Amino acid sequence: MNIGLTYTGSEEKQQNYVRWLKTGGESIHIVTLSAESNENKGSLEDCDGLVFSGGLDLHPGYYDSDNKVYPNMPQHFNEKRDAFEISLFRSALKRKIPVLGICRGLQLINCVLGGTLQQDLGGKNSIHKAIVNEQKRQFDKAHGLHLVPGGLLATIAGTERAVVNSAHHQCPGKIAGQLIINCLSDDDIAEG
Repeated sequence: MNIGLTYTGSEEKQQNYVRWLKTGGESIHIVTLSAESNENKGSLEDCDGLVFSGGLDLHPGYYDSDNKVYPNMPQHFNEKRDAFEISLFRSALKRKIPVLGICRGLQLINCVLGGTLQQDLGGKNSIHKAIVNEQKRQFDKAHGLHLVPGGLLATIAGTERAVVNSAHHQCPGKIAGQLIINCLSDDDIAEG
């Protein structure tokens, strides 16, 4: 099975995704998909499923926000990646292949389908904020998660309570009409 994986922009983070996906068995082959043509190792046509990875904030123009300056915004946006991944998502919908969005990927999917983003979690960011060590390296923080009872995720996981790692300062705002929430963090932020 070939799984398309969008490029995070960081080789270290990319390899974390690859290791996680490979836990599905030796029959899983990763196809890296990137806005940078020299990083592409395949195309969506080669894929049986697609994973949108985390990374930099989506440019506010892609979710119709007039607010271009906000707390914790990145020093720069990668609009080339934004446009590439939006195009990939639309193609995946047309091909009817399964899609999983992680962090930025989940936010991108919500926005493409007409939802919005909360640009900055502000004071609610305490359980989602990355941990920074003395060497200035960032690490995700683990926090509790409630899976919606009877939902597909809860059914697959076999539980309604879990722990997840994350490091984000944005989250879905209005959920697109085609989507449903399948899990919430302990502070009621949509995580899936």
